[in-house]
Amino acid sequence: MPEDFPKLSLVIGGARSGKSRMAEALAQRAARPKTYVATAEAWDDEMRQRIIAHRVDRGAGWHLIEAPRDLPAALASSPPSVVLIDCATLWLTNLMLSEADIAAETAGLLAALRASPNPAVIVTNELGMSIVPENALARRFRDDQGRLNQMLGAQAELVLAVIAGVPLVLKGLIPGGPL
Repeated sequence: MPEDFPKLSLVIGGARSGKSRMAEALAQRAARPKTYVATAEAWDDEMRQRIIAHRVDRGAGWHLIEAPRDLPAALASSPPSVVLIDCATLWLTNLMLSEADIAAETAGLLAALRASPNPAVIVTNELGMSIVPENALARRFRDDQGRLNQMLGAQAELVLAVIAGVPLVLKGLIPGGPL
């Protein structure tokens, strides 16, 4: 891994902010093969279309691992590469829907990221800048996502917030200069 490429990068933003595209551009800067870890599951036609659009936008040359819940296993089985995980928010959703122990799963993810020989870029959603949700499940999700983002941000060497397709560096330096 080039010395200037971060071990862990976090790309955070709102819905349709351009965070996935920005994370892909960042991963392209690593001088190594690319692995895309997809956390989305295609439960309906609209989600299937989103997944197809992401694949087309990403283009060829990416090794794909589908890991809706077991990110530590995906990291452990990834070939030598830069690993792009898209996204932590869908991963958390999948865990909550399966009634997993969120604290234990989060600790496992953070440990796997530290143990992985590969640099990782993680996409996540910023949910805490809106109104307080009206129901307990939505509040729990927002709170768990906020805690997950804080822990990922603390461990990351690079944190980018993406707003209207424009990256704002919150922590660290973008390898190779501005995206």
